[in-house]
Amino acid sequence: MHDPKPARLSAIPSKGLFFFELLIAFLITKLPIISIPFKWFESYFHEISHGLAAIASGGIVTQIQLFPNGAGLCFTQGGFAPFITFSGYFGAALWGYIIFLLATWRAGIKFTLGILGTTVLASLIFWARDLLTIFILISLAVVFLMPLKFNNVAWLNSLLRTLGLMIVLNAMASPTILFGLSTQGDAAKLSQLTWLPAWLWVIIWLVFSCTMLWMCWRRVDDKKPETV
Repeated sequence: MHDPKPARLSAIPSKGLFFFELLIAFLITKLPIISIPFKWFESYFHEISHGLAAIASGGIVTQIQLFPNGAGLCFTQGGFAPFITFSGYFGAALWGYIIFLLATWRAGIKFTLGILGTTVLASLIFWARDLLTIFILISLAVVFLMPLKFNNVAWLNSLLRTLGLMIVLNAMASPTILFGLSTQGDAAKLSQLTWLPAWLWVIIWLVFSCTMLWMCWRRVDDKKPETV
């Protein structure tokens, strides 16, 4: 006998809807001006990943700074420098996948939005020091928390899945600007810390980001018939 419960709990998109959301995510990341606010998400999760790596390795975060063009900085003290430096692009791609994964759980959409909004607010309280960063973090928190007032949450899953895909795509594209930069960026810093070439770190980040995108697709491709 068919159990309707999985259908109510699942928000795994069809393959066609997945590719549509991926196309929308790709187009938004390529649009001038319009793409900038969405780059704040990737920038935030990039910098918070540096911060979490610092804390996990025994250091502290003193400040997170975000800029209008989608760039950002995370100021830390102590911790294991190679791990902290590596975690930015790695963490952003991982956050994107986790957000996509959680957005395939229909019943947990408000829980997911609440956790993401609370994380942003905690960053705002503890690590934001300048007005621009405060404004950007408030904007991100509003995006996550405002939808909680809506009763019909089905469309929120699609929006959150698209956002997760955008974060993965931005995490995939961002390291490519480091090619040829021998003295700037995370790859150059890792090269100085590990004596491995900067381009190798860029390749590792790209491969990991592609893997996260593939895992998003696998989540869709592995969907069982009863969860449609």
